[in-house]
Amino acid sequence: MSVQAWTYIIVGLSFALYIGIAIWARVGSTKEFYVAGGGVHPVANGMATAADWMSAASFISMAGLISFMGYDGAVYLLGWTGGYVLLALLLAPYLRKFGKFTVPDFVGDRYYSDTARLVAVVCALFVSFTYVAGQMRGVGIVFSRFLEVDITMGVIIGMAIVFLYAVLGGMKGITYTQVAQYCVLIFAYMVPAFFISIMLTGHVLPQTGMGGALADGSGTFLLDKLDGLHAQLGFAPYTDGSKSTIDVFAITFALMVGTAGLPHVIVRFFTVPKVRAARGSAGWAMLFIALLYTTAPAVATFARVNMIETINGKDGNGTVYEEAPKWIPNWEKTGLIKWEDKNGDGRMFYAADARNEMTIDRDIMVLANPEIAQLPAWVIALIAAGGLAAALSTAAGLLLVISSAISHDLMKKILMPHISEKQELLFARLAAAVAICIAGLLGIYPPGFVAEVVAFAFGLAAASFFPAILLGIFDKRTNAIGAISGMVLGLAFTIGYILYFKGVFMAPMAPNTPENWLFGISPEGIGTVGMLINFAVTIVVSRLTAAPPRHVQDMVDSIRIPRGAGSAAHIAQH
Repeated sequence: MSVQAWTYIIVGLSFALYIGIAIWARVGSTKEFYVAGGGVHPVANGMATAADWMSAASFISMAGLISFMGYDGAVYLLGWTGGYVLLALLLAPYLRKFGKFTVPDFVGDRYYSDTARLVAVVCALFVSFTYVAGQMRGVGIVFSRFLEVDITMGVIIGMAIVFLYAVLGGMKGITYTQVAQYCVLIFAYMVPAFFISIMLTGHVLPQTGMGGALADGSGTFLLDKLDGLHAQLGFAPYTDGSKSTIDVFAITFALMVGTAGLPHVIVRFFTVPKVRAARGSAGWAMLFIALLYTTAPAVATFARVNMIETINGKDGNGTVYEEAPKWIPNWEKTGLIKWEDKNGDGRMFYAADARNEMTIDRDIMVLANPEIAQLPAWVIALIAAGGLAAALSTAAGLLLVISSAISHDLMKKILMPHISEKQELLFARLAAAVAICIAGLLGIYPPGFVAEVVAFAFGLAAASFFPAILLGIFDKRTNAIGAISGMVLGLAFTIGYILYFKGVFMAPMAPNTPENWLFGISPEGIGTVGMLINFAVTIVVSRLTAAPPRHVQDMVDSIRIPRGAGSAAHIAQH
């Protein structure tokens, strides 16, 4: 069967499973909509957390970044991995014990202020919409290649699928759908990696294959070969970094602390019955996440070697375009690969200098990897299903955060405190529907490639939520006016910096080059500076103004006492 036929079968079956789960898990209460009733098993919640965490950026774009950037791409791997550990160990147990299932709810109650809650809602919407734009773009890329529709139509199809199981099932439907999506995405990611590792190095495990010798008997190590190819073609050495130390630190730290402020990940710790189960699900999630994250550098390396040799030929003189392997014309249809015959010889050539004739979008590398390696059609279709599972699982979690922020934190807590549970659930579903439409527009007109957009979201979370959450737990002297001032200034600075250099929806005001960056820090890492501004402003303003009320300070002390943690049922009543 053809790749497209296999894609229809595998993707169709996976979508049928997701929709079936959504119908089975249809909710009738806000408790089920927001926290899945609080009764999810830790292992299942660990899978759901992993799927929620491993977005299109992890599945589609991270290995693509490493493939193109080499050592420099490791900042994304380190930042996202370290960030989850930071969240699971430092913040999640305390937030879980505090008993608020949305970040704005925590901020509003901890800082005893509806203004603080409103600022947190705005921050949550900024972060979530920026993040979800990357997911919907990933969905569009997958559909555009494997179902042979344009990216716009692909995004619209993805919107319809997410609408069905997010709006119907809420967190309960999303949780069990994400369990299925994790199984799909990890199987889809690992199978091609196993095959290609065996083909290139003879190693079954991709993690050892990346550092192994080639299977051709030459004794050359794979990474040595790749470094040699890079030297011949004018690229920076694959195993050496070119970023400045301060930028590497800033990006890694922004991704780490941004993780700790991501609302859609934090809420997962409220879907289990007890604090102990929350810790257990965090451990399971780390294991499930590690399977993909330790494989990504190997996938990036395999794809890079195969791509260069496929385009430039084994002899390094270029491949005649009419004899190009099928993956090149297939991806050309999407507009994500372009060939320009500069010297008129009819041969394709890929390089970093004036010899280059190929424009290749880095977001295609994982999806194109099985085709480049000439794996069977069913494996190529499987990677499409995995990419969709990764993008849709995170998109659904983010959309639930958006709907919760509007229905629970804005409508119920501020604007219409007397609405019934049924009315609140209606607002939640309407907000989710509107959010899906906005997310679709951002996917059709994205402000950058998938991982770049997601990095901006992490930077915004780092500059806004992280200081408010950390100080809210560990510093009882932090007050409302300090937290509000810090969040507003941290977020405003970070957004302004990104717009200044990236433009997004307008022309950038300055060239996005290291010599123009503040302290040599790129827009992807500027969230670290925004976070420091937030911390400084929050602490100084809090010390110069009145201390929080005594009952708030006592509440902060009680959060860090490990006894008396309530159940999820108790949480949902607040």
